[in-house]
Amino acid sequence: MGKLVINKDKLTPSVIEELVGICPFGAMENKNGGLEINAACKMCKLCVKKGPEGVVQFIEDKVEEIDKSLWRGISVYVDHVGGNIHPVTYELIGKARELAAKINHPVYAVFVGYNIKDKAEELLHYGVDEVFVYDYEDLKDFRIEPYTAALEDFINKVKPSTLLVGATTVGRSLAPRVAARFRTGLTADCTVLDMKENTDLVQIRPAFGGNIMAQILNPNHRPQLATVRYKVMDAPERSENTSGKINIQHLDKTKFKSGIKVLRVTKKEIEEEISEADVIVAAGRGVKSEKDLAMIKELADLLGGQVATTRPLIEAGWIDAKRQIGLSGRTVKPKLIITCGISGSVQFVAGMNNSDLIIAINKDPKATIFDVAHYGIVGDIYEIIPKLIENIKSEKGLKGLYELV
Repeated sequence: MGKLVINKDKLTPSVIEELVGICPFGAMENKNGGLEINAACKMCKLCVKKGPEGVVQFIEDKVEEIDKSLWRGISVYVDHVGGNIHPVTYELIGKARELAAKINHPVYAVFVGYNIKDKAEELLHYGVDEVFVYDYEDLKDFRIEPYTAALEDFINKVKPSTLLVGATTVGRSLAPRVAARFRTGLTADCTVLDMKENTDLVQIRPAFGGNIMAQILNPNHRPQLATVRYKVMDAPERSENTSGKINIQHLDKTKFKSGIKVLRVTKKEIEEEISEADVIVAAGRGVKSEKDLAMIKELADLLGGQVATTRPLIEAGWIDAKRQIGLSGRTVKPKLIITCGISGSVQFVAGMNNSDLIIAINKDPKATIFDVAHYGIVGDIYEIIPKLIENIKSEKGLKGLYELV
């Protein structure tokens, strides 16, 4: 980054008037015969390029390069509730192993909680080189200050080049705090991660409402932080043998001071999550009315699956928001997904394109959903779905589905 500097000695009423007229954002203001730049400035530098020479200058900030060799290892925060490890952790370990292999770095896991020493052993079955365990009664319940202190201690001691965090409720709260402590960057909801030879993490995620895929780098700060949603990455196979070691960490208990006191923990009822479904039938704008969702549900029930939708149907109030697939909804990775009347926006596709088998039904042959579908049916869902339901009911089972494809 940099800043714009005004050479006040070269200002005249005509120069001020010219610069105010040049700025397309109204960021140049004539204040009592002087020139000021307000918060509307977008750093387009037109005032430098087209304005009178030497009046406005762009001064680059001096970038201090860091010694990247001092930071080594790809680390994963172990997301859990009461020691029960969230599956996103294993997915991140799989990605961490892949990234670490490219730069010959170790893979670390940092486990923060209470009575978790025995459960940390499970992580060694997934190829983690070392598990750093912070096991204290003060860490029994998630509180942001103590958990941040534990991760801060881990990073100061180990100096991992990268820290991957699951985009869960806890992860979304914890990662920004850690990034702020180390004045480093954080990329949320990454869909693709890669590693350069110089240990720079390539973080890719949809941006500008999903209209582009942004590639984000953090070359001058460490550690590099990224959050990833559940069901985006692939978890490695569990090995019967263990490798690596467990390292019990010690932390001054004064670090556990918090303004939050947990009085009671109330467990909510377990709900059906589309993220866990093996089969999903998803409805989009092609469904004309709320009552027509009945045929979508009937198809899902026959296949032993769940119903999901796109954002417009949620906004119409036809179905619960927890059934939305996409960037602002859930990420899913079923064995089978059938999309019904869905065009295939970037936002939706980013939430389901890792599914094992994608079947798309759309009457528009140019619909972008066909670009990611394994099989496509060009036709009206009001004709195709009833036939599909009829075939399945007539004891043809899934064969009826493949016959239509």
